[in-house]
Amino acid sequence: MNIIITDGFTLNPGDLSWKAFETFGNLQYHNRTLPIETIERCMEANIIITNKTIINADTIHTADRLELILVTATGYNNVDIAAAKKRGIPVCNVPTYGTYSVAQHTFALLLQLSNHVGINAASVAAGQWQKATDWCYSLQPVIELKDKTLGIIGLGKIGRQVALIAQAFGMKVIYNRGKEIVANTVEVSQHQLFMQSDFISLHCPLTSDNKDFVNKELLGLAKPTAFLINTSRGGLINEKDLSQLLQQNKIAGAALDVLTNEPPEKNNPLTALPNCIITPHNAWISAEARGRIMDTTFQNLQAFLTKRPQNIVNT
Repeated sequence: MNIIITDGFTLNPGDLSWKAFETFGNLQYHNRTLPIETIERCMEANIIITNKTIINADTIHTADRLELILVTATGYNNVDIAAAKKRGIPVCNVPTYGTYSVAQHTFALLLQLSNHVGINAASVAAGQWQKATDWCYSLQPVIELKDKTLGIIGLGKIGRQVALIAQAFGMKVIYNRGKEIVANTVEVSQHQLFMQSDFISLHCPLTSDNKDFVNKELLGLAKPTAFLINTSRGGLINEKDLSQLLQQNKIAGAALDVLTNEPPEKNNPLTALPNCIITPHNAWISAEARGRIMDTTFQNLQAFLTKRPQNIVNT
């Protein structure tokens, strides 16, 4: 059995091990796979393990021996699941692994927006405190979170954890599109959420129906003091519209861990804005979360081979 790992480096830059997968067959590992390399590398595969490598219909149709596609992530929009289903090939993902890590990063971004720890610490390192007239200062106004309103789009497992952290800070929580139950939260319409929130945090999957849904219209409803946070998928936001409203100070700022194209193109309209904080898609990247991905992917493969497939997304 040929097991092809198309892009294993981001999941395992060296602190984890793929060795357990060798027990199932011939393991062929690649740090990264370019689009022009995908078909050739996957041609003889029985099992494809992919993180972000695009597994399109051509790749699926060319791989005559293909039996299973394992995605080492929750999102699976990089795989043509319809083409896989047509051939009877299950696609399995990792539905829950980063709840705590992503929620933690969401608040790291939120606290940077409210407390500006990074820029203040950098100013001290640059010698500005030694030169200061007063004994203390902040380069930006500090915002107390108590009684501020956090609006969550997508109250799933991650959204629920974010809500609980927010409540621990004394924040009020409203939400739209909820599956989980959190006490003392209020469900509102999407428009109401954008109008009422001091911080808006996105925690919903990217689908064909919600691509670019955070656009000029919705953002125009927000308070000029509001902040937008996205640790979900970059394609949820119309980046041109967000850039325009940030430059016009129609909203106070944004903190993003994801962009539509990753890595971003040189002309991305958001990367140079002073009121837009961007981290390089690392909300998921703790060793603990990546270890859970590795374990669940192993279990997905083991379950398939013992005729008990799990976490199938294209049934």
